Amino acid sequence: MMEKKAVVGETDMLQAMQKDALRLAGKALDQYDVTESTEIARFIKKEFDQLYGQGWQCIVGRDFGCFVTHQCGCFIYFTIGTLSILLFRGAVASEEEMGRQIVMEPVQP
Repeated sequence: MMEKKAVVGETDMLQAMQKDALRLAGKALDQYDVTESTEIARFIKKEFDQLYGQGWQCIVGRDFGCFVTHQCGCFIYFTIGTLSILLFRGAVASEEEMGRQIVMEPVQP
């Protein structure tokens, strides 16, 4: 089982959800070659959508950078061998939070 070789880098998921992520990644790697990163990502994303509801995103690869906003409790980044996997459920800022993000320019006298 590939999930036993997984190394979790960052997560805020509950243990049960983490186990599902690792199990599904192992299952995907049993079905697809490591070079088929898009198919691996699609498999994990669709399974998580079925288990935990819509809105999951999955990025799989050997070298990538990212900056995402995620729902609390819905983020994991782990590696299996040389393959890195980022799985998260997207989040949208509320209008109140967006209002706080607006940068106000000084008023000209």
